[in-house]
Amino acid sequence: MTKDEIIEQLLEQISSMNNTLDSLNETVQNQAKAIVQLNQTIKELNEKLNKNSKNSSKPPSSDGFNKPAPKSLRKSSGKKAGAQKGHKGSHLSITREPNETITHMPSKCDGCNMRNTCKSNACISETRKVIDANFTVEITAHETLVIHACPMSGEMLNGKFPENIKATVQYGENLQALVVSLNTIGAVSVKRTHEMLSSVFNIPLATGTISSMVKKCADKLTGVFESIRQKVVNSSLTHFDETGTRVDGNTKWVHNASNSEYTFLTIHDKRGHLGMDASGVLPEFRGIAVHDCWASYWKYPDIQHAICCAHLLRELTGVEDNHPLHKWATDFKELLLEMKNVKDKAINSGKEALSYYHLHKFNKKYDEVIKLAYEQNPLPASTEKKRGRKPKGKVLSLIERLATYKALVCLFIKTFEVPFDNNQAERDIRMIKTKSKVSGCFRSMSGAQDYLKIMSYVGTAKKQKINAYTAIRQAILGTPEFIWG
Repeated sequence: MTKDEIIEQLLEQISSMNNTLDSLNETVQNQAKAIVQLNQTIKELNEKLNKNSKNSSKPPSSDGFNKPAPKSLRKSSGKKAGAQKGHKGSHLSITREPNETITHMPSKCDGCNMRNTCKSNACISETRKVIDANFTVEITAHETLVIHACPMSGEMLNGKFPENIKATVQYGENLQALVVSLNTIGAVSVKRTHEMLSSVFNIPLATGTISSMVKKCADKLTGVFESIRQKVVNSSLTHFDETGTRVDGNTKWVHNASNSEYTFLTIHDKRGHLGMDASGVLPEFRGIAVHDCWASYWKYPDIQHAICCAHLLRELTGVEDNHPLHKWATDFKELLLEMKNVKDKAINSGKEALSYYHLHKFNKKYDEVIKLAYEQNPLPASTEKKRGRKPKGKVLSLIERLATYKALVCLFIKTFEVPFDNNQAERDIRMIKTKSKVSGCFRSMSGAQDYLKIMSYVGTAKKQKINAYTAIRQAILGTPEFIWG
């Protein structure tokens, strides 16, 4: 083999080895990309797995039996648990005098001839009272009389029943109010309401009759229900929220619009702006809307938005749990809680606004924390030209949201009317979950609408300091407007 042939053979081997090396390098690069993608997937799955009601917007009902340990945001005061020294205790109070008084003599006085003498001269050493209830059923018979020949006119006169007496046998408003209260406020199913009333009162109310009572009550609230909607629309501040429920085996969405005076609840197939439009509040509302930053709320640009900071605290707790090295999340939580604490102290002192010092301090601190957040969570480097937005992940999306909506997050310290959280809406909508757990799903959309109409009325009545049972009784009597005074 000549020298040139050897050189040519070596060159071919070098070329082959270079090709192999290039192929291996490409394989290593692809594997590195795959590892990065898999690590990101594992990270996202771990974040999803670690989510619960304490560190995300998931409802407590989704926690199942694996309830997370409570994480209070309050700092320990150093005091012992329970009532403190000097605290005035409270006890069960008696609203009226006893119906019956029973005296108890010492056991040694039994059979003694001087018992009555000693009893008249004895002193009361202690009094204990028992509060009980007796359930009785009253049946009132209404009869009409006929006067065949009036002594004054000579004509035949026939008595008439009152307008509310329409059937041969019917149930009174007290019993109807109790039935409706059990099925709505008490979240007792129609079947169990039937069983309870049959056992306690010995009244065999049919399940169909119970459903009919609830529907009739809801029908009498149509005018008040519309009045509540209009009052919510005209309010300067309203809380909004939505939650899912089951109707005839399908998921439907209950939309809530409420404040400290009114509660308005509706139901729709959709959670987003279609359901919000159908509710009839947000399209006409022009005040301050407090919500959890759900994307559909931004479709209403003519209102002033305020973001619930309690939701932000839970999301920041999630960042702490899943990314312990991200110090910015802890700093932001401390900032939000400090802002709330300063505002609460200002309100307790009778002030109507924070000082320039505090507003400037919080504004500067907010920007510093956001800057730190971006430093610890930079935008992912683009290695390939792909269409669409770059994937940011939950953490970076939260940071951008906090940066974009800074003014709305901080609105509660600039306008004292705006609360720190959206708890008002969450309280007003929580009974939907209770109803679903206790009674099961709704059988029809109309039944769900009747329930929400009654609960809107009752919720509004409670905020007007009116007893729920009294409110339902007045609705059955046909005078629900009394809640306006």
